[in-house]
Amino acid sequence: MSSKQKTLVIVESPSKARTIGRMLGSRYKVVASVGHVRDLPKSKLGIDIEHNFEPYYINIRGKGDIIKMLKKEEKNASKVYLATDPDREGEAISWHIAWLLGIDPEEPCRVEFHEITRNAVKTAVKNPRKLDLMLVDAQQARRILDRLVGYQISPLLWRKIRRGLSAGRVQSAALKLIVDREKEITSFIPEEYWTIQAEFQKKTSRFTGELIRHRQEKISLREEKDADRVLQEIGRGTYVIDRIETKETRSRPSDPFRTSTMQQAASGKMNFAARKTMQIAQQLYEGVDIKGRGVTGLITYMRTDSVRVSREADEAVKKLITDDYGPDYLGTNEYVNKGSGVQDAHEAIRPTDPFLRPDEIRDSLSNDQFRLYDLIWRRFVASRMKNAVYELTSVEIENSGYIFRASGSRLIFDGYTRVAGRPKTGTKQKKLPALEKGEELALAKAAPDQSNPLKEQHFTSPPPRYTEATLIKELEDKGIGRPSTYAPIVATLSERRYVKKEKKALVPQDIGFQVADLMDHYFSDIVNTGFTAEMERKLDSIEEDGIDWHSVVSDFYKGFSRDLENAESQIEKIVVEDEPTGRSCPTCGKPLVIKHGRFGRFIACSGYPECKYTESIKDPVGVKCPSCGKDILRLRSKRGKVYYRCDGYPDCDTLFWDKPVNSRCPKCGALMTEKAGRSPMYICSNRECGYKEKAPAQQETDEPAE
Repeated sequence: MSSKQKTLVIVESPSKARTIGRMLGSRYKVVASVGHVRDLPKSKLGIDIEHNFEPYYINIRGKGDIIKMLKKEEKNASKVYLATDPDREGEAISWHIAWLLGIDPEEPCRVEFHEITRNAVKTAVKNPRKLDLMLVDAQQARRILDRLVGYQISPLLWRKIRRGLSAGRVQSAALKLIVDREKEITSFIPEEYWTIQAEFQKKTSRFTGELIRHRQEKISLREEKDADRVLQEIGRGTYVIDRIETKETRSRPSDPFRTSTMQQAASGKMNFAARKTMQIAQQLYEGVDIKGRGVTGLITYMRTDSVRVSREADEAVKKLITDDYGPDYLGTNEYVNKGSGVQDAHEAIRPTDPFLRPDEIRDSLSNDQFRLYDLIWRRFVASRMKNAVYELTSVEIENSGYIFRASGSRLIFDGYTRVAGRPKTGTKQKKLPALEKGEELALAKAAPDQSNPLKEQHFTSPPPRYTEATLIKELEDKGIGRPSTYAPIVATLSERRYVKKEKKALVPQDIGFQVADLMDHYFSDIVNTGFTAEMERKLDSIEEDGIDWHSVVSDFYKGFSRDLENAESQIEKIVVEDEPTGRSCPTCGKPLVIKHGRFGRFIACSGYPECKYTESIKDPVGVKCPSCGKDILRLRSKRGKVYYRCDGYPDCDTLFWDKPVNSRCPKCGALMTEKAGRSPMYICSNRECGYKEKAPAQQETDEPAE
């Protein structure tokens, strides 16, 4: 078949192009745009504020060869289908490609699939639609609003605080949440309180009861003397079972994953950063080479805030449950989307084929791919299973009018926990012995260094710091951002050094406080969560109701421009103190300090401008130089480009433009380097060799993005 007879299909990523190309066969040519091909210019605002905020798009630098390839392939094709991702961003990419190739957006040129399986792809190609211009307008409005905020506040921060800072429409609201929480923690005054527990014994069984009330009044022991008074009173009495209540309770499985709940679960169970979770999910969505099946997309599209599941998927998973666990485990729970801003175009995140059980394809997946796929598979299968049934027993034990409560639980039917595992119930005692009302109980023998009952001092705790998972939940609950933005928001806050990750907690740094306070004072709307959520609803209404995007941007800019003028005239220059290093300048002897420049932190002489001595801050990447054995350092050029050089320079001139990794080329033995991107690759540093392989999923890191 000649190339002119072929149908051209344009997707975003090369790996997706390879997968879909195999599925569609020889009648189709599948190529990749490698993301956006047109965008606003980086060097200027790119928005004509005076003429209805019209954007000025240009071809992205470095995409010239790809654009030439797309135009050449379009001329040789009988038909062109645009098959970018099924969301606002994907629709905008298709719209830009259509403009470049002269394709009429009203023609049926757009194909959309939410899972990369042979059936889904072929069905989509048979049912093309025209471009959704309301979806495109919603993306344009979001892009323009973010550009107006970022490109007009960030230079202000550079002038008033220091270079290299940034502000963002959603990023700044998220930063304020973190800073406000830290202020709550700092100002928190702990209050003392005491608890009393008694350990009871019946034959060989021991169980614990906690003092909850005095007669009908809830107990409150503020000081140790209050606890001592209670212990004195109950010391004269006996412990008698006053009330026993036994009831059945049902534990319902969680709904299938949305983007935010997947990120939260991956963080909690596997300590994955949100960005890492999305990178691995992208790999599972675009396809993995499964033994015996070839390259297969394993999950549905991973940017969604919907819990809806297709009828076909629902029927398939119910058959799996019946086959593997029996009809008694088949559930009837229904799940509905909550909140007014849910975009229901996509299904929940689920396996494309539930019969691809994680353990059966483990050998085809990397360890991190397996762990995330297993998490998604179990959550989806469990959501279609019956509730777990527990018998809960609550016992109240009376002594001198004081009531102790002991609780226990017994699993009657495991239901969905057969797949998902047992949830944490919070009860300290799982099982109680057989007890009767009116029965007198004996105290268990106390440990040598304790008493029974036992009094214990406590202090109220401040609210916890946000983690990535809890921040994402808060953003979603408040209607801030969208599934595609959660991971980049958290990553940007770390990259700008506004927050630092300590264990899992996001701890705001001094510069984060300064930026948040400045934004709160001069741009209160931007950091106001209610205002930001309302703006998200307006952006949704562009897509759903077709309201004019120009009016949404114009309404926002009226107040924003006034705030910008006020800030420019009123903000005094904030002097950021240099950090001492404890070292002296080798040139003049004055103290060396850490300064902040356009490209990050560096060491300089405090005697500047008389003494111009500077040196970079060493940032080793954990790889030794293959030539001399010294550390390889991460550095930035004067133009801001990251590169990697041996610490032995100038005696050793080893240098890499891609990040070196602790791996040797199996072909020539040279050091391997990592080529970043949607699908990271390991590439041999010896250019004459040319060996490359797919990089394993990355471990979570606090290293800033390059």
